[in-house]
Amino acid sequence: MAPYVVIPAAARRDRGVTLIELMVALALGLVVTLVVSQIMAFAEGQKRVTTGSSDAQVNGALALYTLQREIQMAGYGLTLVQGSLGCPIKAKHETAGEFDWTLAPVTITDGAGGAPDTINVMTAEGAYSVPLTVTLPHPKDGDRFVVRSPIGANVGDVMIAVPEVYSAANGCSAFSVTSITGTNQLLHAPGVANGAWNQDGAVSIFPDDGYAEGTLLLNAGRIVNRTFDIQAQSLRQRTVNPTSGAIDAADLFPHIVNLQAMYGKDTDGDGTVDLYDNVTPLDNAGWRQVLALRIAVVARSVTYQKEEVTFAEPQWDVGTTITVAGAVDCDDSKCITLKIDALPDWKHYRYMVFEVVAPLRNMLWGA
Repeated sequence: MAPYVVIPAAARRDRGVTLIELMVALALGLVVTLVVSQIMAFAEGQKRVTTGSSDAQVNGALALYTLQREIQMAGYGLTLVQGSLGCPIKAKHETAGEFDWTLAPVTITDGAGGAPDTINVMTAEGAYSVPLTVTLPHPKDGDRFVVRSPIGANVGDVMIAVPEVYSAANGCSAFSVTSITGTNQLLHAPGVANGAWNQDGAVSIFPDDGYAEGTLLLNAGRIVNRTFDIQAQSLRQRTVNPTSGAIDAADLFPHIVNLQAMYGKDTDGDGTVDLYDNVTPLDNAGWRQVLALRIAVVARSVTYQKEEVTFAEPQWDVGTTITVAGAVDCDDSKCITLKIDALPDWKHYRYMVFEVVAPLRNMLWGA
């Protein structure tokens, strides 16, 4: 008879797990994993939405602020003489060649079919100076302007000659002062120091009849001619370098996908804007109506969304108080559709619209 073996209680309890217990544990683990993964996916989605909206808000706000600041200062030193507004300006740089500008604080180039607009800003950079009056006729091939007094003029200043009544054949010209002779003569010699913006023997920027007595010289100091547009879904700035004449380009803010602008016009002469449109004035009377610029910027989120999150193009609510060209009814207001449907995968991004009305201060003060 085999001996009786007593198994300790601790050993009897160490039996492992059954198949049922293992299956229950696996099921619980899968449920927990599913819940955690769903929470993480939701949190990541919320993070993408929040981050994308934040990026769009920052880029849009900064782009709008930059445009507003430039537009409000537009025309400084150039718009005091209201009769000169709209004058076509001929300019020639010794290396960069010829330029054709318009003597206006800001001009809009309309983008076809809702494409982004282009805004050009012109202003004077330097100490303010009252216009100088020409006292002797200046022939087309002349090398100096005789003025009543050269007060405010300095060697190197860029000046704009403005006839008393301008036309296409008798427009404005830009030149740089190379020296001040005697008490009242401003020389503009080419090919010398400070003479980069002066005519040479081959090309004359002055009208065939020259400039008569009574012509005004606007002192622009270092003239600023700056253009803002949308390039590769970024707000771009292009500036004419006053020294080299080259175009200095810089991308300012990314993920800006549309820019629309309108002139604010006072068509009835009461001093307040009563019409917004993008029709650039063709004469002096038209330019004197322009008192403000209304602009809208569309900023896009940085993050691409797997699902479609935008189903309609953004609307620019322009209200009903003032007539806005091209606006259509939307609920109880008027709106303009801001085109973005040409962008690849445009429905997989989120968009924000920023708008502002920027008064042209120097137009208002010069009125």
